[in-house]
Amino acid sequence: MHITMNQIHKAFGTNKVLEGVDIEIKEGEVHALMGENGAGKSTLMNILTGLHKKDQGTIQIDGQEKTFSNPKEAENYGIAFIHQEMNVWPELTVLENLFINREPVTSFGIINTRKMKAVAEKQFEKLSISIPLHKDAGQCSVGEQQMIEIAKALMTDAKVIIMDEPTAALTDREIEKLFGVIRSLKASGVSIVYISHRMEEIFDVCDRITVMRDGRTIDTTPIPDTSFDEVVRKMVGRELTDRFPERKANPGETVLEVKNLARPGVFQDVNFQVKSGEIVGVAGLMGAGRTEIMRTIFGLDGKYEGEIHVNGQHAVMKNPGKAIKLGLGLITEDRKDEGLVLDFPIKDNIALPSLKSFTKRSLIQDGRELEFVEMLIKRLTIKTESAQTEAKNLSGGNQQKVVIAKWIGIGPKVLILDEPTRGVDVGAKREIYQLMNELTDRGVAILMVSSELPEVLGMSDRILVVHEGTIAGELDRSEATQEKIMTFATGGNVHDERH
Repeated sequence: MHITMNQIHKAFGTNKVLEGVDIEIKEGEVHALMGENGAGKSTLMNILTGLHKKDQGTIQIDGQEKTFSNPKEAENYGIAFIHQEMNVWPELTVLENLFINREPVTSFGIINTRKMKAVAEKQFEKLSISIPLHKDAGQCSVGEQQMIEIAKALMTDAKVIIMDEPTAALTDREIEKLFGVIRSLKASGVSIVYISHRMEEIFDVCDRITVMRDGRTIDTTPIPDTSFDEVVRKMVGRELTDRFPERKANPGETVLEVKNLARPGVFQDVNFQVKSGEIVGVAGLMGAGRTEIMRTIFGLDGKYEGEIHVNGQHAVMKNPGKAIKLGLGLITEDRKDEGLVLDFPIKDNIALPSLKSFTKRSLIQDGRELEFVEMLIKRLTIKTESAQTEAKNLSGGNQQKVVIAKWIGIGPKVLILDEPTRGVDVGAKREIYQLMNELTDRGVAILMVSSELPEVLGMSDRILVVHEGTIAGELDRSEATQEKIMTFATGGNVHDERH
């Protein structure tokens, strides 16, 4: 299938999102689509698949002009879209999610569960997925849900597959499996549109790259003819000299300490401290228990064993309200379901944990609230028409900035960041890193869970590595390497002057 989109325009109200975008997707190629958050990448693909209607421009498929009225029509034609934000039905099983709205039936009109299982097992085997088909999708991790979405798209026998940040929640092992699948699909003539902010992946798996900026096409280039620095310059319109800002740690007193923290069957014997002004990175493979430890500290997951101390005082974290009162903030791994109220405006999302600050005699002082919110929108360079824009209408990266703004607004003593830059472009990532530095300069203690090892190494003062529910090792910034982190993460021992 050969697709060309010419001079595509799209506006939402007065907000011009696309202003004359051109892209060509050749048969059997892996085509990277890159740009900063809000550049219009997802909107362009949503127009191709019929979710949004273009205002101007033409779409041609195999030389014929074509417009889809909805994504189902595009899927039936052979174009599948794996969205960045997962579309699983949490109360249905994995098997039911894979076949939703396209269940095979017997000659008697009864759903053919046996056939569904056979097809699903074959696809899971191809992707080396080991998720039980009878498991509720809501009980699956974000990474598992991503693999379910990928398997579902591959089962449609698509000729073009759009992948929006497909590896954001995957482990290195899962990424390698996915790349193997992409290469075999390419060899069979399937085209892949690959939207990602992970530059290393683009250069590893893609053939050509189209860069977008501010709703326009900047350039399309074969991957061998460009470089990391050139792509960044085209994306942001300027040189981005260093991926990580210079960091000078000046740790103070211990603000957070956990002793023998455990939730039987999930994690056990977890002990660590975080000092004011310090960034402690938390690394490990997906499923190792990193997120579960953070959720427990924040009071999200109920009963636990062991002790949590904040500012030297023993605290029983019964619920998030208690954690917030003690000065803890948590930016969750899943921004869509846990970090935002998508139908609420940006203003309400940002102000939600800080409402008491703007309340006088039980009345919210709208002027003060709006001033506070607009200050944070400006500080975090959130791209939006106004503070009244609903969160669901923002790009993924700008949604992430709203979540960060929400917790910065409470003036936290301890900020827990779970995958803080997932789905965020290189320019916005650096802004978040600079913000982290500013917060630690003001004495905030930061716990940062991240699956991106360069990020862990580039921003952490100390690194805790989690393996199978316990802290397998701790590394100072000066001694940490990707090899040492992965050794701990996979259950090995690091032998050096300290270990």
